[in-house]
Amino acid sequence: MKSILKPLLMIVAMALGMTAAATLPARALVELNVNKGNVEPLPIAITDFQGGDALGAEISGIVSADLKRSGLFAPIDKSAFIEKISNPDATPRFEDWKVINAQALVTGSVGKEADGRVRAQYRLWDTFAGQQMSGEQFFANDANTRRVAHIIADAIYERLTGEKGYFDTRVVFIDESGAKNARKKRLAIMDQDGANVRYLSNGKSIVLTPRFSPNRQEITYMSYESGQPRVYLLQIETGQRELVGNFPGMTFAPRFSPDGQKVIMSLLRDDGNSNIFAMDLRSRSTTRLTNSTAIDTSPSYSPDGSKVVFTSDRGGRAQIYVMGADGSGQTRISFGDGVYSTPVWSPRGDLIAFTKQTGGEFQIGVMRTDGSGERILSTGFQQEGPTWAPNGRVLMFFRDSNGGPKLVSVDLTGRNEQSIPTANFASDPAWSPLLE
Repeated sequence: MKSILKPLLMIVAMALGMTAAATLPARALVELNVNKGNVEPLPIAITDFQGGDALGAEISGIVSADLKRSGLFAPIDKSAFIEKISNPDATPRFEDWKVINAQALVTGSVGKEADGRVRAQYRLWDTFAGQQMSGEQFFANDANTRRVAHIIADAIYERLTGEKGYFDTRVVFIDESGAKNARKKRLAIMDQDGANVRYLSNGKSIVLTPRFSPNRQEITYMSYESGQPRVYLLQIETGQRELVGNFPGMTFAPRFSPDGQKVIMSLLRDDGNSNIFAMDLRSRSTTRLTNSTAIDTSPSYSPDGSKVVFTSDRGGRAQIYVMGADGSGQTRISFGDGVYSTPVWSPRGDLIAFTKQTGGEFQIGVMRTDGSGERILSTGFQQEGPTWAPNGRVLMFFRDSNGGPKLVSVDLTGRNEQSIPTANFASDPAWSPLLE
């Protein structure tokens, strides 16, 4: 059973049994190796889900868009389909799908239950092996039909790649509107594909750097409503808000620890130096982690909470450093030309994403946690602020475009760059964990 954030809405998942075709002798089921350096997108046919009229087409369309946007799948144009699926539970005519090179096939249906809930089900078929690979059905209310589509896309992604998907997620960001010299900035939240935008602040004060808690129901962010930047916690669904701490000086770049029990941040003192502090959210006690005469900022925990990556200009210009979660063993790991900023540890623990400014350009890149293997994924004018999808395969960031920032995603190959649609300008994205 999958539960959704308050107000209480439920999605119930049930496995669908394999059909008789699954018992036939066949070769190994189709799979996609995402660890290869150059992954050719897998041709996949996604039929309109039967029964729900426009709703069935909407759900299959969202599934198709999610998979295509990942760069790992190539949905086949429906005009090429030979077989017209009328019973999604029946075994397809696999020869008709082989002809159009559909290596995988998705069929499904949608309908209304007597209690008003929406029922959606899908089956994933390997057309060349002639087998059903997986199948599930979901029950949800009308408000969650898009979520059902994202969950189905995640299930297909996981079955074919062996890794978790990232489509049933949300992104919190800064919505920017109005003239450039009087820009209104509001906290906003949306689905990862840009749908279902909801505003979390009224825009009367400047807000910056929202970040998700691991529990998905809370964010931390900065606000200038008091005239000085202060760090706040916000319950997404209730709107309840509290000040993290009234520290002297300015506070910047807050992030949660992986267990959600601490917030780590940079505090700027009157001497112009900033150092990194961690606050225990239960006791409200703070621990100073760095004590330098330089600017230490942008801390981010490793997924296991044992280490912190941050930037410091203690060596003359901003570079990336790693230390223990208690501040021990502070070690520089970046040695490239240019200025590094906004490092973020991957949820997989294997990479650190960063922004790099060099030669008048801004670059989004990744490196291993010891600083080796630096790779640039995207280069452009004024782009920064990477955030990881929860499976560690995709990054989102913001780039200045036609007078204001817009959101962009890129995968780890650097070849699949996608614009994220937003009604206004948008900056400072932060990706949620998978919803539950």
